[in-house]
Amino acid sequence: MIDEEALKVLYRLHRQGYLAYLVGGSVRDFLLGKIPKDSDVATNAHPHEINVLFRNSRIIGRRFRLAHVFFHGGKVIEVSTFRSRSEFEEVESADGTIIRKDSFGTPEEDALRRDITINGLFYNIADFSIIDYVGGMADLGQKIIRTIGDPNERFQQDPVRMIRVIRHAARTGFTIDDGTYRAILDHRDEIRTCSPSRVRDEFLRDLREGVSEASLRLMLQTNLLLSIFPDFERVFGDRNPFKWKDREYLLSLFHLVDDLNQRGKPVSDAVLLALFLTPFLHATSHEHPFLGERERYLYFVETTHLAMHQALIPFSIPKGIREAAFQILISQPRLKRFVEQGMMPKKWRTRKYIQDAVLFYGIVAQAKGAEVPGILRRAVPVDLLPWWPKEIEIPSLEKKRFSPVARRKRRRRSKKKFGPPHGNP
Repeated sequence: MIDEEALKVLYRLHRQGYLAYLVGGSVRDFLLGKIPKDSDVATNAHPHEINVLFRNSRIIGRRFRLAHVFFHGGKVIEVSTFRSRSEFEEVESADGTIIRKDSFGTPEEDALRRDITINGLFYNIADFSIIDYVGGMADLGQKIIRTIGDPNERFQQDPVRMIRVIRHAARTGFTIDDGTYRAILDHRDEIRTCSPSRVRDEFLRDLREGVSEASLRLMLQTNLLLSIFPDFERVFGDRNPFKWKDREYLLSLFHLVDDLNQRGKPVSDAVLLALFLTPFLHATSHEHPFLGERERYLYFVETTHLAMHQALIPFSIPKGIREAAFQILISQPRLKRFVEQGMMPKKWRTRKYIQDAVLFYGIVAQAKGAEVPGILRRAVPVDLLPWWPKEIEIPSLEKKRFSPVARRKRRRRSKKKFGPPHGNP
């Protein structure tokens, strides 16, 4: 079951006298009967020794160095040296200074630094055995997600681990251990002390992996989502009497996103962001029936911009993704009008974000139980949404070509001469 490139790395390290283990999520996935997306290797060889063994490798990393071994077709095997602590743990020495340099360790220390027990299993290529220092095999059998060590201490060291616990529970369908669950409830607000870029990357990964509905449900149950996005308290918190309705609406949106991902039709980060903001925008936007159509649209654009700024700026969302999500959201009133008119102008069908905008419209319509209008079905490829009919043809979006022979030569207008006109004054 192990891919060929990972085996090459494991056997070369083993033949040179080094320990070579397949580690982490790949071992877990193999034991669950799944094919992992990537294979990671851990060894007692130091990064420069790995670099000497593999000419097709490169050392990366600042605080913790490791090697990437490159193969044909873009395949990369990550090879790390056994460590004694996590990359984001800061250890204070006896004189009070913070140690941040490489801290290589033993295989057992490397297992103990990992997040959860089912990710702390090693496969030894030398004797084809599973090495378990953390009780991961027992938790796999009981279908439990448990932190390695005291969860209170682990979450204080690195609060991002709470997001990872929830993601693995959603991905596997396992139950979170009671002690680990209580620790998330107690330490959820400490997520705000983490780097915004790390929180952003982990959160977007939750939305992309095809289990976003389950991840968001657990984040709402533990209120971790409100700790990450405090402004969502007005939508999903106790102040909103309709919070359960809004929560189910959010989950129904991402149920359809998971359906697309599982069918091999991944949704862009801009659409994910726009969908995630939808319940928040509904709660913070208000209709003004006394304004004209243009004034209402300008008000909608301004409130959408302010809401996005308020909710997302502190979390380092890249500007390009924010701008694309903004364009998707403010295009929705126009799309609604096109549906009512039964036509979509060609200049709209050729805009670069129109497919994402129509996809967003279709997901929202489906989540509300409405039928996707035919005019929008024809605006994008028919296989973009699995619930759209297959027999609908896509209109050609190619520009018309004009033959130079068919062009009529425009007559040049003569210049008007100034002065008194001839004849009678």
